[in-house]
Amino acid sequence: MLIAALALADAHRGVSLVAVHDLAGFHVVSERAGERVLESKGVGPGFDWNELVVSWNAEDRARTGLVVEVRARGEGFESKFYTMARWSADRAEPRESVKGQKDADGDVDTDTLKLRQPGRDVDVRITLRAEPPRAQPKIDLLTLCFADRRASPPPLEPFKEAWGKVIEAPRRSQMSYPGGNVLCSPTAVSMILAHWAEVLDRPMLDRDVPEVQAGVFDPKWPGTGNWPFNTAFAGSQPGMRAYVARLTDIAELEAWTAAGFPVATSVSYDLLRGKGKKGSNDGHLVVLVGFTEQGDPVFNDPGKGTEVRQTYQRAHFDAAWASSGRTVYLIYPRYMVPPDDPFGHWVP
Repeated sequence: MLIAALALADAHRGVSLVAVHDLAGFHVVSERAGERVLESKGVGPGFDWNELVVSWNAEDRARTGLVVEVRARGEGFESKFYTMARWSADRAEPRESVKGQKDADGDVDTDTLKLRQPGRDVDVRITLRAEPPRAQPKIDLLTLCFADRRASPPPLEPFKEAWGKVIEAPRRSQMSYPGGNVLCSPTAVSMILAHWAEVLDRPMLDRDVPEVQAGVFDPKWPGTGNWPFNTAFAGSQPGMRAYVARLTDIAELEAWTAAGFPVATSVSYDLLRGKGKKGSNDGHLVVLVGFTEQGDPVFNDPGKGTEVRQTYQRAHFDAAWASSGRTVYLIYPRYMVPPDDPFGHWVP
């Protein structure tokens, strides 16, 4: 049984999340007034990968910013440093993704490094900036989500303890706001923060959609769909943890539902609605809040004008979610322990 369990875990290692708390293991490579550069070498998942998403949780300090860069290495190549993000909570420093980085080794597609050939590890460089004499931002959590998009892990047994359970997270429609047709991501974040505001009796966590929109906008995307910008906003709220992760099976989502955690999932909206074919620019965020007695997923779907609570067919959701590499936003209080994770897909 142990050998079978280890084999199953190994089969699901096409995805792995490496978490660094308080930049432990980073060393200072340069420092001057208002700027500190830190670096960590050889960070990797232990298998070949071809996509990487980096997330961070930093204190919300005025007039500070950070830059996240990575240099990938694999068999016979070492890339340049790619800029994954320039981030500032109040935009005193730039808050933007960086276009035009494509070369022979890979490219950064808004928030995702995509390599042309498999990588083994990365060097990570973080630049912290502040207007003197203010303190530089403190990064509480840095996550690197590695994925091998060529992998096809075997399906897991459904976690049926979640079937018939629905988390009563507040329902919000992106269509209630100006320009709402492109606000699915901040609306999803707003709903999850509002849920924890109710659970913890902390009304300050309840951030309305326009406030989240302003806090995650990426002028180079342009818009509010940059995955790590959304989790950076949520993770800057006192006492909260938030990051982008990739999973491999709906059973993992069922474990989060059973534990009482709503999860934002990135999907193809056309596939989710059973159209059978992925449309262009049909990326969408929906908040998973439960499952029916038969195992179909239940969502707060911000794309609906009035009936935000929606149930979609399990097979349709699985195909729709796979289109994003099964990407999720995991947003929850720091002190809460997430479900068991036998595959290394989220922060323990």
